[in-house]
Amino acid sequence: MARLSRLSLRKLLVFFLCLSAVLFIWITLQVVVELGQFERTVHILPPRNLHESGWRHGLHGSGMLASERTPPGGPEGQYPYIVWWSPLTGEIGRLGECGTNKCFFTINRTLYSHSSTQAFLFYGTDFNIESLPLPRRAHHQWALFHEESPKNNYKLFHEPVITLFNHTATFSQHSHLPLTSQYLESLEVLTSQTYLVSLDQKNELRKTLAPVVYVQSDCDPPSDRDTYVSELMKHIKVDSYGQCLHNKDLPSHLRDSTTMEEQAFYQILAQYKFILAFENAVCDDYITEKLWRPLKLGVVPVYYGAPNVRKWLPSNSSAVVVVPDEPPEKLARYLKRLDEDDGEYATYLEWKLKREVSNLELVKELKERPWGVQDLTQENYVDVFECMVCNRVWENIDRQKKGLVPKTWQAEGNHLKCPPPRIFDFASGPRNRTSLRGIWTASYEQSKKEARALRRLAERNRNFTVAQYWKEVFTD
Repeated sequence: MARLSRLSLRKLLVFFLCLSAVLFIWITLQVVVELGQFERTVHILPPRNLHESGWRHGLHGSGMLASERTPPGGPEGQYPYIVWWSPLTGEIGRLGECGTNKCFFTINRTLYSHSSTQAFLFYGTDFNIESLPLPRRAHHQWALFHEESPKNNYKLFHEPVITLFNHTATFSQHSHLPLTSQYLESLEVLTSQTYLVSLDQKNELRKTLAPVVYVQSDCDPPSDRDTYVSELMKHIKVDSYGQCLHNKDLPSHLRDSTTMEEQAFYQILAQYKFILAFENAVCDDYITEKLWRPLKLGVVPVYYGAPNVRKWLPSNSSAVVVVPDEPPEKLARYLKRLDEDDGEYATYLEWKLKREVSNLELVKELKERPWGVQDLTQENYVDVFECMVCNRVWENIDRQKKGLVPKTWQAEGNHLKCPPPRIFDFASGPRNRTSLRGIWTASYEQSKKEARALRRLAERNRNFTVAQYWKEVFTD
């Protein structure tokens, strides 16, 4: 009898433990759901006609309370607060010096409503409608830092969205802080002959190497480069070391993507006559290490990417620029001719042998840009971006103290712009792999709808949810 009582007691105890566990799980799920709904709530965005509304000036027509317009330097804060809404820097708090001005930089979002908070900084890849510092108060300024490809966040590349920002730092030469040369350290590095292999040596190496090398592991991007290269490979031999169109192995210690800046990898590439330097997107001024690497190594880049690339080349004869409307077979014939004619090929390396950059615009850009690349004697471009915003905030603070109208900064459509992705229509596309080619055109068209929907909802000047946003997108 006693044993039965103990068993019943144990069963009862197990029952209550199970019930407690179920209740705990249910309560936890409710909390998660509520938090998710809170995080996905989207608030008011600024009206489209920013100049007429006075929203950027914060002086009239904003509907804001006087307490929300407390300028920095008042009792709550000696310096303006600038919040990285995208936690790019990871800094909880730092008093940054920008010439004679100082601003407090932080990733602390709880300072959103602080009267000293003047600006919010965004990293483009992380920009999304589900988490924005809204409602946007009269004195709040937004600044965008985005040096990446459009594939990372297409809707930023349309005028309805890019014009939400006051300040920009993008790869476009039209932005407030252009980052076009972000992958090029200096003229000295560009003209260096550290890795240069003589033409005689290259000709000797041609016994075992193809004339052309291709190294890509990000396959089927918006530029559709792999389709073009696949067709090109039918007409000229190409050694492809990356995952895309792979036909040749690197030494085992160089197969990791983190080794692409190592000296041993550079020495392998420098042996070739041509490097296929194909960007993942085709946009003016979007120029990456794919162009600068071969130029630094003393290899002729066969370039496909920024349509205005000639504006940035070290000389008129330093790269073979692909004409996308011409068949790859024609390019193959030209590369074969250069491969067989030492004199004609050498004209592409003349600038390198003389260590002369004749493009004065490129020289001016590298000498006058306010930031450096891998140079401890210069500020990096993130710091310069922060200070650009800080100094502009202070400029308006000073103007207000003098009774002047604050200055207005406005991003324009050409601060971040790319044409629709182009798909090559060769009879046979990339070989033996699952293709992502089909998604980019649809993604681009979808992003236009998303940008328009975001703008329309903003013009209504009231809160909206994620569900309302997507409904607006799909009814476009």
